[in-house]
Amino acid sequence: MDPKTEVIRMKDIVKKFGDFTANDHINLTVHQGEVHAILGENGAGKSTLMNVLYGMYPPTSGSIEVNGKEVVIDSPQKAITLGIGMVHQHFMLVQPFTVTENIVLGMEPLKGLSVDLKSAREEIVKLSEKYNLMVDPDAKIEDISVGMQQRVEILKVLYRGANILILDEPTASLTPQEIAELMEIIQHLTADGKSVILITHKLKEIKMAADNCTIIRRGKYIDTVRVGEKSEDDLAGMMVGREVSFHVDKKKQQPTDTVLDVRDITAKDYRGVDVLKGLSLTVRRGEIVGLAGVDGNGQSELVSILTGLQKALSGTVTLNGENVTNLSPGTLFEKGITNIPEDRQKHGLVLPFTVSENLILQNFAKAPFSKNGVLQEGEIKKHATELIGRFDIRPSGCEERPAGTLSGGNQQKVIIAREVTNNGDLLIAFNPTRGLDVGAIEFVHRYLIEQRNKMCAILLVSFELDEILSLSDRINVIFDGRIVGEVDGEGADEYELGLMMAGGKA
Repeated sequence: MDPKTEVIRMKDIVKKFGDFTANDHINLTVHQGEVHAILGENGAGKSTLMNVLYGMYPPTSGSIEVNGKEVVIDSPQKAITLGIGMVHQHFMLVQPFTVTENIVLGMEPLKGLSVDLKSAREEIVKLSEKYNLMVDPDAKIEDISVGMQQRVEILKVLYRGANILILDEPTASLTPQEIAELMEIIQHLTADGKSVILITHKLKEIKMAADNCTIIRRGKYIDTVRVGEKSEDDLAGMMVGREVSFHVDKKKQQPTDTVLDVRDITAKDYRGVDVLKGLSLTVRRGEIVGLAGVDGNGQSELVSILTGLQKALSGTVTLNGENVTNLSPGTLFEKGITNIPEDRQKHGLVLPFTVSENLILQNFAKAPFSKNGVLQEGEIKKHATELIGRFDIRPSGCEERPAGTLSGGNQQKVIIAREVTNNGDLLIAFNPTRGLDVGAIEFVHRYLIEQRNKMCAILLVSFELDEILSLSDRINVIFDGRIVGEVDGEGADEYELGLMMAGGKA
């Protein structure tokens, strides 16, 4: 095959859901051996387009060619037989199974009547060595890092014969070192003639890895450009249709009294394994304290304890000088803790409730939303309309729509609008911009800095190291359930932090 050979051509793809057009005549051409990025705002239609290519949705109209032949891809199984594989953002692995067992799941090789794991293992070792994945085929998934689990997902699609790999937000939970290693793996794949379609909102990674980039805005095809000929500012502007500022305007200010004081907290996870092992940290009024760490080092349990969803086994949590250890979520909210949760659908929203109702979840019984025990529909809608406009929640006029019908990024904006305007003393922001595009990220960062400037105390827990570095006044690094280091936010070094996040010494 010539390196310029087209392996994918999507022509005039239209995908409608009822009256809503998610993809409006989108074109995409991918060549053999290239990395092709798909860039667009939240709700722009990127995932829908890739779900059409992977056979999850049938297109309303348009055509798809694979290796020059027009095809109908009506299921993921059909996509796999055509050599298309997809690595999803949320890994689909069975934790107690080994790497080999996960990779062959669903297409187990048989020897007589039994599963031939030995021959499968040998093939996995060959693939792992060929693409420099360095995965232990006998390790259990629950015992390996997030970065290694992602390699298992890549091996899974390679084992099924994929020549075209769709990677959906592949660096969401990786350290800087693991991101660099992933970029090397992508180079090995394309050097062998594989093609990679990269869905990401991280412009730095598009510049690092992609040859070409297709931009989609509000469901419409905007352009396909050579990445080397465009700056990050150019790409961001094309994506959102306006100039985007990457600079976080954060004036130095002096924090005052301690709002949150966590001392020697210990806790177990759902399996009964120790995850917090005497963790201590403080957050003062008027500062953002960033908590940097790889997913799975105790961040979720710490936030669950601070918001009343889990009890600490020992240690104390003090808020404004008062011991609030192991109080209920409602009591902690009344005492001044607001929270942008890790899982927006599980802990942030009631998906069947309307956007208006979700915006008053903690305050529905208070004036002006309630009078003599009766909800005041007019006030609730007026409040929602104001926040929808102020926080650019799309589509506009969505007050009475169920929150579950919004895109993930717009669901996140509903939560942020509610929590920021609750005006607590402490705001816990857990991955506040996860899955958001650059325009929305700029918007959220501005609001967090605004809250900090109003002397709110903010604990920022994020797996995005760029976010930690740009917003934090102080950075605490968490590893294996403990704080292993603290650095000043100004001038903090990305690779030094990455080393500490992986358990090394700075």
